[in-house]
Amino acid sequence: MKRGKKYKESLKKYDPAASYDLAAALDVVKSMAYAKFDETVDLSVKLNLKKSQSVRDTVVLPHQFRGEKRVLVFCKAEKEKEAQEAGAAYVGAEDLIEKIKGGWLDFDVAVATPDMMKDVGKLGMVLGRRGLMPNPKTGTVTFDLKTALSELRKGRVEFRADKTGVVHLAVGKVSMESGQVLENVRTVITEIKRKKPADAKGEFIQTVSIASTMGPGVWVAYKDE
Repeated sequence: MKRGKKYKESLKKYDPAASYDLAAALDVVKSMAYAKFDETVDLSVKLNLKKSQSVRDTVVLPHQFRGEKRVLVFCKAEKEKEAQEAGAAYVGAEDLIEKIKGGWLDFDVAVATPDMMKDVGKLGMVLGRRGLMPNPKTGTVTFDLKTALSELRKGRVEFRADKTGVVHLAVGKVSMESGQVLENVRTVITEIKRKKPADAKGEFIQTVSIASTMGPGVWVAYKDE
């Protein structure tokens, strides 16, 4: 892959083969950020997983760095008031399903009550491709709309290991205070460890790295416990 001059210059600021403690690694990442926009800080955690194992859950980051999410709630009439009072941007049932079938997708996350999933499931091809399908594993299929929306608006995000066993997650912005980004990183790693499969053997977390949107990855010295 052809790299630009600024990217190549950033490589001179650190040792690509070295591992740094978390705080030092973040300092390096920040020093190499060169884009004109406020770059995102991304965390990558390589896990030791068998093909039959998976890691997936949600986490509320201590420090938000994105705009408030527009939450859509699929629910029946008796739950509409609860959803609206909890801050949902859109609330409805068959009307929203038909609107989405027509191509409308002006929302960031979808929540559904369990009794709506039979109908919402018809949107699988549309919502699934965009990662918007409500799922019990991520807390977006629930009758407790107040709690779900509260956590989503506070910055609850989903993490999951991909086919290669790597969890990728945005944990902050370059412009944020380092302490806030570090706390977000530690929170994510704690939650990942909490989801360690019961039958997992050996070192669970193999490698950890962080990078800015446009910058190279920096290895974090991490010892799995």
